[in-house]
Amino acid sequence: MSAERQTQRDPWQRPEQPERRDARAWAWAVRATPIGPLLLAATDEGLAQVVFHAEEKTAAEAVARLTRRLGAEPMAVSSAVPGSVPSADSGTAESADSTDSADSADSAPVPRCAEHLAEAIRQVESYFAGDTKAFTLSLDWSLTAGFNRRVLRELAAHVPFGTVVGYQDLADRVGEPGAARAVGVAMGSNPLPIVVACHRVVESGGGIGGFGGGLETKRTLLALEGVLPQPLF
Repeated sequence: MSAERQTQRDPWQRPEQPERRDARAWAWAVRATPIGPLLLAATDEGLAQVVFHAEEKTAAEAVARLTRRLGAEPMAVSSAVPGSVPSADSGTAESADSTDSADSADSAPVPRCAEHLAEAIRQVESYFAGDTKAFTLSLDWSLTAGFNRRVLRELAAHVPFGTVVGYQDLADRVGEPGAARAVGVAMGSNPLPIVVACHRVVESGGGIGGFGGGLETKRTLLALEGVLPQPLF
């Protein structure tokens, strides 16, 4: 396997630890998209995670992991997050007995995490509709650290819609010319795919490279951005 195809965590690489913080408010929702259901989770700082193929089991596992990482149960999803698909046992579903308090809930301030989540949903849906070419979201980078965060920030800032970059080129850009393999690892552990567009990282020899969401998903995203031709059928 070439360095550029390495998209899973290298077992010989010391894991980079994300920031440890006190418990933080957060919320999540699942949205249907052309590449399957996506789970989006946001804290008061911004969008924190995007999870591919978020069917019920995958979504429940992701919510459990985030609950441990963020140190708190997610907040109830409200009307501020349109069309959300909460899990009944995740702590995000509103009680069926909450009708009596609907008026007071409507007048309560919308939590910042819910605002960030609603805006992320809006922009992701606009991206898949072909309208959004650049995300303008607040991001919570706390689920990544060290080299991984550096390379993901470089990707987010300087590899725009409709372009691609090689693993080696991205390593060069962050001043680590010998780290093409580590760039692949960083892409495989990206907590914010699509928004931080790791699908735009390809092999310098012209190959598509690997992708945590699956190669068909990567091809679909690159076709959406005009890098690859749309499938005939």
